[in-house]
Amino acid sequence: MISRKTVCPLALSILAACSQQAPASQDSGTPLNAVRVPLPESQPLPAAPAGNDKPVWAGAPGGDSVRFGAPGAGPDLSLSCRQGVLVVTRHVPAEVGAQALFALQGRKRIVRLAVDATSVPGLPGYLWQGSLPAGDPAAEVFDGPFTGTLPDAGKISVPGSDLVRALIRRCGARPATGATPAAPQAQE
Repeated sequence: MISRKTVCPLALSILAACSQQAPASQDSGTPLNAVRVPLPESQPLPAAPAGNDKPVWAGAPGGDSVRFGAPGAGPDLSLSCRQGVLVVTRHVPAEVGAQALFALQGRKRIVRLAVDATSVPGLPGYLWQGSLPAGDPAAEVFDGPFTGTLPDAGKISVPGSDLVRALIRRCGARPATGATPAAPQAQE
């Protein structure tokens, strides 16, 4: 038989253990096991678009490329003409050696453009880039508003623009030479 002398200290120790509070974190706004990771100082953080700045199309000097993005920020998407070939660049990071299909849906057609992780001169890292002849019927996807979806890059909704149509028209008037970019062609 258990005596009363044994039960009382045992009950008190159980009650005391139940009433203890969890240790408080040193920084009251963070979880207990939080780990701080320093950000690299060599690369600045991307700036968020200021206030009501909506992304727009803008032409580059020389007329051989157009960019879509918020004014004052880097582009989200760009189209350029190289020797009769339309080069499409989605400005989001890509892993070295990665390949994907950039699904583009316009008013007239749906195109799956093969894109590769490509090092673009003057920009850090790798971006998604693909190409197609400017005279290819698949280029009609850029005639008006379109959406584009790329794995790990999300969805982009792009309005139509006279700048884009003019670029494609000028680029299609140039004959494609044998020295075209090595990116794969579009699949429909």
